[in-house]
Amino acid sequence: MRLDELTDPQLIVPRLAATDRHSVLRALAELMAEHGPIDDAEALYDKLEQRESLGSTAIGHGVAVPHCKMSRLARIALAVGITERGVDFGAVDGEPVRLFFLVVSPERQPAAHLKCLAAISRWVMAGDHVERILALQQPHEIHRLLSAVPVGGA
Repeated sequence: MRLDELTDPQLIVPRLAATDRHSVLRALAELMAEHGPIDDAEALYDKLEQRESLGSTAIGHGVAVPHCKMSRLARIALAVGITERGVDFGAVDGEPVRLFFLVVSPERQPAAHLKCLAAISRWVMAGDHVERILALQQPHEIHRLLSAVPVGGA
């Protein structure tokens, strides 16, 4: 699975103007509704909040992967957001989160959903990817970095 194939530069925000968990989720939901396959930003936001209420999706190292499944979706969609200052997202390591990967998957594809989450985790843990992505300023540069780094798996 290649992360660049799940997103495009319109779904990448290098300067996300959000200061807390709720505003991050709302901004990414609106982005996905505006430029992605989602037609209802509020429904997506509600699903993301429901998922976060079960436990934080922050995976440490300044990264969170808010995610959910929705019906009437044909394929997995990925949005990427970066905040200048970190956001308290309830990470186990206590670090504020700056890099967000929003994953929305079709309800009928649970295996693909898990593969995507695993691919993001591998990407984050391999090398200096997080530091490199945080240094980039343009959506197309970030998209190119996602395409240049294989994450393995199918």
